[in-house]
Amino acid sequence: MIAQTLKWVGGVEGFLELIDQRRLPRDFVKLQCRNIKQLDEAIKTLAVRGAPAIGVSAAYGLVLGMQTTAGHPQAAIEAATNKQKLEWGLTVLANSSEYLASSRPTAVNLFWALDRVRRTAEHFVASEPEAKLQALGEVVLAEANAIYQEDVDMCRRIGENGKKFITDGSGILTHCNAGALATAGQGTALSVIFEAHKKGRKFTVYVDETRPLLQGARLTAWELKQAGIDAILICDNMAGWLMKQGHISAVITGADRIAANGDAANKIGTYSLSILAKEHNIPFYIAAPSSTFDLSIKDGSQIPIEERAAEEVTTFAKTQIAPDGINVCNPAFDVTDAANITAIITEKGVIEDPDADSIAKHLRS
Repeated sequence: MIAQTLKWVGGVEGFLELIDQRRLPRDFVKLQCRNIKQLDEAIKTLAVRGAPAIGVSAAYGLVLGMQTTAGHPQAAIEAATNKQKLEWGLTVLANSSEYLASSRPTAVNLFWALDRVRRTAEHFVASEPEAKLQALGEVVLAEANAIYQEDVDMCRRIGENGKKFITDGSGILTHCNAGALATAGQGTALSVIFEAHKKGRKFTVYVDETRPLLQGARLTAWELKQAGIDAILICDNMAGWLMKQGHISAVITGADRIAANGDAANKIGTYSLSILAKEHNIPFYIAAPSSTFDLSIKDGSQIPIEERAAEEVTTFAKTQIAPDGINVCNPAFDVTDAANITAIITEKGVIEDPDADSIAKHLRS
């Protein structure tokens, strides 16, 4: 079974339903977001997470934003012309987009999805200036649905493009969660694993626990178990030793933002794995959609890194594990140098030895 982490329920007055990933693996609970404040909280607290899933959720968030009356009294709304209402709608979209954009700073898919929906809405208003506000809401929902379906298709193609890197008897190390729970489809890094499994290949997946929030232990291990794939959970600090012992054949992770030169931001700990893989002559693959590339950023030094709350490090399962007042460093992501990446797997194909030229050519294809 592959989980459906999010779905829109109903029409333009509907709501977004999410798997509450804060509750996994103990409890499988659905969360209903009926306004953008609820969605913003869900993104910030990691009820929904993973760059593609955040992007799709944000697109639907603009549908939620369109359900408001933009602060205008009912009498003013009834007296307004269609053109005025459309202008109010675009203002709502702009404000909702700005609000949701502040939820997570690193995942570029968030900004990409918000910008795409807004541009589509602006184009509609420009071409249909006397349309009803309801029609604008339907356009926004249709674009969000298109982003959702494209993500589902993208995940499958990433898996198909990358499955050749997994052979019988191999040991695959993955970090954090880049599965169905991180996307609208079957994942990015885990999609490669799922597609290889569908081909009947026999292999083992080593799952890094991924401190401090244990997305590997709580989410990836859960997904792989649900799919019937052989998986072994390990502590983050075991990876190097397992590589030296010959248990790891390849590392496959996702990414939240990839710079123009191929430097890739992913969950904290990924950079360390790339160094270990290089030392042990083990291929290191990134699996991510083309929407994850940010060509406005020259290299990884320009990628903003989210700093999260100290309590994520000083507590474990709500139990304090560090002394009061201790200073804490808690970056959510790190950046892996392109030189350490064997290939980037996208829905368009595979970029071997990624650099600025090969990436630009790939994205133009």
